[in-house]
Amino acid sequence: MTRLTRMLLLCCIFALPASAEVKVHATGDMGVVIERTTGSVLIVDQSDMGVIARVEGFGDLSHASAVFSPDQRFAYIFGRDGGLTKLDLVTQSIAGRVMQAGNSIGGAISDDGRLVAVSNYEPGGVRVFDAKTLDLVADFPTASKTIGLVDAPGGRFVFSMWDTGETWIADMSGGAPEVTKITGMGANPYDALITGDGRRYIVGLFGEDGLSTLDLWSEAPVVQRILPGYGRGEEPLPVYKMPHLEGWALAGDRFALPAVGRHEVLWLDAQRLSELGRTKTHGQPVFAVARPDGRHVWVNYAHPNNDTVEIIEAASGEVVQTLKPGPAVLHMEFTARGHQVWVSVRDANRIDIYDTQTFEKIGEVPAQTPSGIFFTARAHRIGL
Repeated sequence: MTRLTRMLLLCCIFALPASAEVKVHATGDMGVVIERTTGSVLIVDQSDMGVIARVEGFGDLSHASAVFSPDQRFAYIFGRDGGLTKLDLVTQSIAGRVMQAGNSIGGAISDDGRLVAVSNYEPGGVRVFDAKTLDLVADFPTASKTIGLVDAPGGRFVFSMWDTGETWIADMSGGAPEVTKITGMGANPYDALITGDGRRYIVGLFGEDGLSTLDLWSEAPVVQRILPGYGRGEEPLPVYKMPHLEGWALAGDRFALPAVGRHEVLWLDAQRLSELGRTKTHGQPVFAVARPDGRHVWVNYAHPNNDTVEIIEAASGEVVQTLKPGPAVLHMEFTARGHQVWVSVRDANRIDIYDTQTFEKIGEVPAQTPSGIFFTARAHRIGL
């Protein structure tokens, strides 16, 4: 190295700032908040209890939901207008977007993160896309509104049909998709869930009192009815909002299930699938979500009782706390270990944050008509 070269190098070094500030956001404790009326999404930080960025351009986000890539970098947002949008949490920008249908109702991501599937009301069916490029990979027309789409182990997607009462299992693990069709699930399935171990797919029925389930560990799954006629002899109430079954709670050895059109949470033995009891509630439950340790179940309600959240102790089935966050509580999301829960209060334009041990409100985040809250910890859980 010549003397002149050394002098130039030293000049360059001393010309650098003392410390170049690089803003880095780890994605492990991030989340997204759906702002339903503005077509925008907030990227939030759980630890800081604050907003990192607002990203716009997602279209109609009424009844929108999200899933995450395994590396927690990308969120896939499913809009009601059929839009599938890939959001980069690192650059806080839209990385891709396709309009894949006219009316959608949620989606799922495969266990290996390669495929994203979308469930459609119009034109019905499920469409599957490459998670990197958003190119169409497979199309499953069903001639029905399609609901309850979940991912299952082994590269499978499971979904049900409102009009025909069928459930299909689409195996995407091989070269060509293989579809298993199960009939007789019941009248008008309206939503479904898969248990955290990937074994049971449980379908809620709007056309009859009761639920149905499939054992996905079985080579030939057979329909099993749960709680048939649980409202027998009672006059049904108008249903103001359908329960969301993704929020069904597995609390220890029991499920907590929101009853359709009734002011009740139903308790179900998780092994025998038999009823253990019922808890009278403030209104018609929408979400019944278990704290990750299963000790408590947090429940919100349909209009006109949607300003209230009740906390039920799983062991006793008793309401131990009642909160009044404000008008139109739409969603609740626990942090991964359950020390906090974030609650969207749509008509107050904010997210409330509660300590789940003391039930005290410890923070709030401003948001424009917030609805769904989704933390990136979902990336490593089956069915979410």
